[in-house]
Amino acid sequence: MAKILVIDDEAAIRRILREILEHEQYQVDDASSAIEALPLVKENEYDAILCDIKMPQMDGIEFLEEAKKISEAPIIMISGHGTIETAVEAIKKGAFDYISKPPDLNRMLITLRNALDKSKLMSETKALKKVVSRKYEMIGSSAAMNEVLDIIDKVAPTNARVLIEGENGTGKELVARRLHEMSNRSYAPFIEVNCAAIPSELIESQLFGHEKGSFTSAIKMKKGDFELANNGTLFLDEIGDMSLSAQAKVLRALQENKITRVGGESEINVNVRIIAATNKNLKEEIQKGNFREDLYHRLSVIIINVPPLRDRLDDIPELINYFVENISSEMGKQVPVFTQDAIEELQKYRWTGNIRELHNVIERLVILCGNKIGGDDVRKYVQPLMN
Repeated sequence: MAKILVIDDEAAIRRILREILEHEQYQVDDASSAIEALPLVKENEYDAILCDIKMPQMDGIEFLEEAKKISEAPIIMISGHGTIETAVEAIKKGAFDYISKPPDLNRMLITLRNALDKSKLMSETKALKKVVSRKYEMIGSSAAMNEVLDIIDKVAPTNARVLIEGENGTGKELVARRLHEMSNRSYAPFIEVNCAAIPSELIESQLFGHEKGSFTSAIKMKKGDFELANNGTLFLDEIGDMSLSAQAKVLRALQENKITRVGGESEINVNVRIIAATNKNLKEEIQKGNFREDLYHRLSVIIINVPPLRDRLDDIPELINYFVENISSEMGKQVPVFTQDAIEELQKYRWTGNIRELHNVIERLVILCGNKIGGDDVRKYVQPLMN
């Protein structure tokens, strides 16, 4: 049952609105002033708020400004004394809608339902973000891992470009996503481009978009990832595999904050934070002529080196617990227990595939073994594949 707060200094209006809303099966609280309402907003999670504008001590616009600081509930303003200017001001300051008194019953209920739909969508989005955040959670408390997390904490709130270095499977994408989620751009898109997976002849279209007819298969205009990531973060994974021609265009975009679509002439302003990652030694690639030195310096304002798993073996018990819970939940199985002997066996390996390889090994053991996984299981199902 949705919970609604009604704020009006006229008792008769509050009574009528309460009766109407309760008839519609809503749970209703009411307050005679904005001063009385603010503590209720702090203490309760309302799905929507109906608020009069003209009230003594604190008017509805002032309440709107204060309430938006402590609640995400949509606020519908109601007034018999308002003007178009008042309505515009209320909407600009975050009101969901504005209704004149005496309110048209049908319009008010439709507006309220729309507000509740928005509130429900926001709740679902928050829940989904929590699930996504857990999927990309960084696990580990070793000295090597804490050093990485400390750098992320310092760098994330800035707009500094970051170059993430590390072997395959170490979790470079997790670092990039954490930088985005902890930044002031977290509300905007996080767009990932795997430069190694896109053919060199298509990478420019992927990044900058193209105009209709710019090449044979360009049957319509397409926005590129720079545009799609506007105000957010563009993650260029495996940037060491990007073609030199695309590198030149990326460099220009970073210098001028402008792009031009393939086949286009007009410049498009973009506001994007670039995070790049590579498993290659870019300084060696520069010496070989495969990577532009000026682009390297543009990208590497901050360098984060993600350690391989063999340098953070103390994190393996935590990683095992994390993977076992997730894998068992996905399979609908009871969570098995890893013995100390099993954990010690897993800590002996070199893990050339790093975190990704450990995940695959844990999944294999969960599938093939019982509810207790010991050293013998590791030696049977893992060791032969490591030799």
